[in-house]
Amino acid sequence: MNQSVLFPDLQSWDADKQQMVFPVQVEGRTLFCVIGLEKLSAITGVAQVDADNVLDVFSQARFDIEDLAEQKLESEEFTPDGHVFLG
Repeated sequence: MNQSVLFPDLQSWDADKQQMVFPVQVEGRTLFCVIGLEKLSAITGVAQVDADNVLDVFSQARFDIEDLAEQKLESEEFTPDGHVFLG
């Protein structure tokens, strides 16, 4: 893993947007990554991802999600508000 990219073990569920949000520290700056239920389901193979199991599903696939986030960071794929959107 790139040492200038760190993923703290923090995440939160945004019920309004139906997305997981988790921080990433890049060269001392904190940015936020977001991943929707559909993408989370595709990555994990869990057919039914919802508010009841999203934290567990996210935790099980955390390393794969972080790898995807690193790829997006390397290619500088940011949303207009500066987030890293994984899908």
